[in-house]
Amino acid sequence: MKRKRHTPEEIVKKLREAAKELAGGAKIEDVCKGPGGGSPQTFNRWKERCAGAEEGTVKRLKELEKENARLKKLVANQALDIAVLKEINTGKW
Repeated sequence: MKRKRHTPEEIVKKLREAAKELAGGAKIEDVCKGPGGGSPQTFNRWKERCAGAEEGTVKRLKELEKENARLKKLVANQALDIAVLKEINTGKW
């Protein structure tokens, strides 16, 4: 079965719906068994990551994490290029 990737908006919406059900006295297992639910572990991970956040905030956070990873890769490549150029410049090759 193919896994579904939830968008940040979907995650926030599901967390809000689950919070309403939990406030009504439902258990986490019961909330997760509902339609479109996941495992309790997934619910807890989402809650830890996105608790109290707005939809736009979570989306922006994902974009910033992706951009940060891209920039780290660029810096690593530049550091490698600099190290190679320094080695060539010393003439020890």
